Amino acid sequence: MIFRPTDEAQVVEVVTWACGDGVPLEVVGAGSKRALGRPVSCDHVLDLAALTGVTLYEPAELVLSARAGTPVVEIEAQLEQHQQLLAFEPGDWGPLLGAPAGAQTIGGVIACNLAGPRRVAAGAARDHFLGVRAVNGRGEAFKSGGRVVKNVTGYELCKPLAGSYGTLAAMTSVTVKVLPAPQQTLTLAWFGLADVAALRRLTTALNSPVEISGAAHLPASIAVRSSVAPVAAAGGAVTLVRLEGFAPSVAHRADTLSALFGGAQRWDRALSRTLWAEIRDVGVFCGDSTPTVWRLSVPPAAGATVVGAVVARLGADVPAYYDWGGGLIWLAVPGTLADAGAAAVRAALTECGGHATLIRAPEPIRATVDVFQPQAPALAALAGRVKDSFDPRHILNPGRMVPGW
Repeated sequence: MIFRPTDEAQVVEVVTWACGDGVPLEVVGAGSKRALGRPVSCDHVLDLAALTGVTLYEPAELVLSARAGTPVVEIEAQLEQHQQLLAFEPGDWGPLLGAPAGAQTIGGVIACNLAGPRRVAAGAARDHFLGVRAVNGRGEAFKSGGRVVKNVTGYELCKPLAGSYGTLAAMTSVTVKVLPAPQQTLTLAWFGLADVAALRRLTTALNSPVEISGAAHLPASIAVRSSVAPVAAAGGAVTLVRLEGFAPSVAHRADTLSALFGGAQRWDRALSRTLWAEIRDVGVFCGDSTPTVWRLSVPPAAGATVVGAVVARLGADVPAYYDWGGGLIWLAVPGTLADAGAAAVRAALTECGGHATLIRAPEPIRATVDVFQPQAPALAALAGRVKDSFDPRHILNPGRMVPGW
């Protein structure tokens, strides 16, 4: 059965019934991320897509509240009218996961803690998450946070909900911080650098006084797949730095980096927007015949070493590209592997540290391998106690992150 509540009171009613009878619920919004995480096997679905609408927007105060089912594209369109944006730049993974583009909701973005290339400067979704109204696994409605960053009233429950994938509570409304859109955007592009040299250049740029809002490296095997004409036509690897802000500042910073690293092609705002959206949305792997896609978070200096280790262990071509100056790696492995390459990927992280998340794979594989990085016993025990406090009967998205809860 699919429950489609239209207000918070109806969400409370459904969850209270489910808790009383011990009935598990799959919590969804638009369903654009349903194929993310471990499969949830439930006979009943709590569909929050009808909880829509911006309930508060004060451009002067840089704050916006919206019901959890509000499409992100609607929020971004409203912000754009006031030259503002969601600074954490949430990626639209719908096409990557087999769903339509533009379907994702603000509740889903916060629940999965999604952030794009600007995270290197602006932080993750949870860093902009100010307040929430939600219903826990007992059927109790609660609220946390407020409309300002410095809010110390009560317990801070926003942070654990961000990245919980709907396993702790069903969010009904969220409040986020918004920021002014940059006056100018410029991308610098260098060509033909090997992975190690490119990541060293990006690390130097990020550690310089120059403020950077995006740093990525696309090896030749990835650049040729790009829908952005100058990237696809480059004939080799492309290394990218994005600069945003007031026009004179952007120009000065571009000159500084060009003097430091040599001349670079400069791509304007329109081209930059398309390019970084493709990087953010993992566009080069959308519709790819390889069904398995991993996201790795590693120390930036170790990025090329980790990819090399995965290639060596699999003995196969592994298309990959680097975001956040090499700290984030997107890679695709052959779809014929029974474990989706999990053993090779996680073994490659043993020396440098970091973690790996299986973003896209067929459902039978996601049901049998660790989609998320296994936690140390002490951390897993702490996470289990948090789960028990929010959802003692484990009825909300059971098994989405960890088998059993």
